[in-house]
Amino acid sequence: MTLIASLNLAKESDATRLIEAIGEDEALGFPSAATTEQDDQSWTVDVYFEEQPDEAALARVLAEVLGADAGQFVVAPLPDEDWVAKSLEGLKPVRAGRFLVHGSHDRDKIQPGDIAIEIEAGEAFGTGHHGTTAGCLEEIDRLGKLHDYKSILDLGTGTGVLAIAIAKAWQKPVLATDIDPIATRVTAENAALNGVSELIEAATAEGFGNPVLADRAPYDLIVANILAGPLIALAPDVAAHLAPKGTVVLSGLLTAQGPAVTAAYEAEGLKLTRTGEQEGWLTLTLER
Repeated sequence: MTLIASLNLAKESDATRLIEAIGEDEALGFPSAATTEQDDQSWTVDVYFEEQPDEAALARVLAEVLGADAGQFVVAPLPDEDWVAKSLEGLKPVRAGRFLVHGSHDRDKIQPGDIAIEIEAGEAFGTGHHGTTAGCLEEIDRLGKLHDYKSILDLGTGTGVLAIAIAKAWQKPVLATDIDPIATRVTAENAALNGVSELIEAATAEGFGNPVLADRAPYDLIVANILAGPLIALAPDVAAHLAPKGTVVLSGLLTAQGPAVTAAYEAEGLKLTRTGEQEGWLTLTLER
């Protein structure tokens, strides 16, 4: 069950500083956080956890950033709702490099030269509207002009947006894995919708110990749009399964989390070659 810790603040600047501090705090496990403006012009900070958070650590970070009188987070289960579908209500198509991510109702927005990716509201994360996904799409577009990758892995595929982008732009096979069977089912459905089923293998797998990942290594390109904590934990395995001169594209991390994630991969012998930022989210490109 996902838990959400929420706090209302009067200033956007306070909310932003708090999110950055929470995102880089190791004791909290580098959680995902977001801020939303309310009708009364206050700001809500929401922090998401997959298990019961260390509320003392959460309170400590809050006090360090905003002082002892800043209030306290309220922790509660995230309601069981289709948040992806909810978030897509009213969203417009998104352009990232040559890619256009759109719903069926916006097919008329496709222009000559677009690489169109049709994604409907579904049960898995990753629609192209989030800064992490859009940043990855732009980097995929750039890298495709520089390299001829053969063996490609989309690790933590979500709805399959990145795998579909690679398959459509490069006409190359992609292994798309996720720990969530719903995500891999949605990825397979979206691959069919976009006419690239024959290029995408969607598989449910947790970690590189799974034969479906291990048997196809080494990879010329590994794309992982997850979260900072898992990215750090996966650094040794990602490096071990990367081909000589291979490329890694990482996203799902806040700006403040960049140094910790970079350090984890540099410790495994990779070199940071490019950093991109969208809406406070980073995309890191590293090479062996």
